[in-house]
Amino acid sequence: MLLTAAEIVSQFQTRRESERVLVIRMASAQRHQSQRLVSQVLQLTRSSELPNFQRTLSEIKKLFAQFQTNQLHIEQGTVPGNPVLLQNSDSIKIRYQALKPYYAGFRDSMQQLILQADRATDPEKFIAEADLTALLANEKPFLDKMDEVVQQYTRETLANVEDTRLIGFIIYLFILLALVFAGWFILRPAVNKFEGIIGQLVEAETRTATTNRKLLSLNRALKETRQQLFDATRQQYQQQMDEQKLRTSYLVAGQEEERKRLSRELHDGIGQMLTAIKLQVESFEKSLSGETKGTKNLTVLKNLISQTIQETRNVSNNLMPTVLSDFGLVPAVKMLADTHDKDSTIDIIFHTNLSNTRLDKSVEIGVYRIAQEAVSNALRHADPHQITIDLFEKDNYLHLIVNDDGKGFRIHRSRKEDSKRPSQGIHNMNERAALINGKFKISSAPDKGTKVQVSIPFKLAHQEYEYTQVDAG
Repeated sequence: MLLTAAEIVSQFQTRRESERVLVIRMASAQRHQSQRLVSQVLQLTRSSELPNFQRTLSEIKKLFAQFQTNQLHIEQGTVPGNPVLLQNSDSIKIRYQALKPYYAGFRDSMQQLILQADRATDPEKFIAEADLTALLANEKPFLDKMDEVVQQYTRETLANVEDTRLIGFIIYLFILLALVFAGWFILRPAVNKFEGIIGQLVEAETRTATTNRKLLSLNRALKETRQQLFDATRQQYQQQMDEQKLRTSYLVAGQEEERKRLSRELHDGIGQMLTAIKLQVESFEKSLSGETKGTKNLTVLKNLISQTIQETRNVSNNLMPTVLSDFGLVPAVKMLADTHDKDSTIDIIFHTNLSNTRLDKSVEIGVYRIAQEAVSNALRHADPHQITIDLFEKDNYLHLIVNDDGKGFRIHRSRKEDSKRPSQGIHNMNERAALINGKFKISSAPDKGTKVQVSIPFKLAHQEYEYTQVDAG
């Protein structure tokens, strides 16, 4: 409270003295302005040319107006443009009263000079000796009285500063006494009690540190046991996952081998037998060229056999396309797009930035099967107008993106909600992507189409691959 009171008194005194300094500065400026006015009037009386005469008269008018305004403000204790309102003391008011006659005489002489100068048409005929004499007679008393005002302001300012210093010193003594009282009667007992509490706390801290060390030792042993258990569980889980992945890999490899065997048997067995039957039918058709009805029946039978042969080839190619094992992933995916594009009214577009560099066998088969499944799902369920297949390498990843503009579907997390949408194909694609260490993602929405994306580390995919060159014959 004492510090607050000292600060309030200090701020109040400082602000009041700042206002007093502004008023003193204006009072001092009045002396200078009165001298400038007298100088300008003398210069006006010596002007012989009309332009110089009028310019000097204009400066006198401006300076005189400012002189009158400032005199009014300093007598009221105000400063133009500043929120200052200084209460003049009785001594200051007495000196302003003594100043008024000389200020009035100086002002009236200036007004008469300005009035006569305004009426003068010829500077050489301008004569204002009486007014100039009155002006000079009032100037010196005005300056002397204004000096007395400024000196009184200065004396009062110094006295106020001294009073402020005295008040500050008194408050300082009270603060010092208050601190001594607080230190002797309040802080000393509190410090003694605090030292006792500190001693108890130190003793308790020692006991706590001993207990804490024991707990840390037990906690360290518990962490080691938990880490060992976690490592064993993780190792067992990783072993199970590896075994499951290995079994799945063997299963997929077995499926691919079985597909290859069935494809070969369809192509080499049933396909050749159907081709032989077709040749026999064509030979028999030639021998019955004269019988119209028999020829028609044989034509129908031959067309049916041709369709069966083509369907057998399609089934054989879907089971295991020879172009995949012979030429690699890019030609196989291109043939997949071209085959479906010819067989339907849907546009299937294939883009790639890969060359014919061979990849790892498992990667080629996995990526091809995912593309095959995605295209098949789009054709069967989405009713699209266009399917786009993008196969490219970017940022050390091999990317496969199958995008259709079909009707799409809402992807649900629960199996019950997803029962309306066949999910086995999506599950198969996800499993195949996981087997080749790829990332599988599918996105779709009603009337927004479907997008299937697989990303595989390219360094993993880009392996040396040995294959036998197929003879063109």
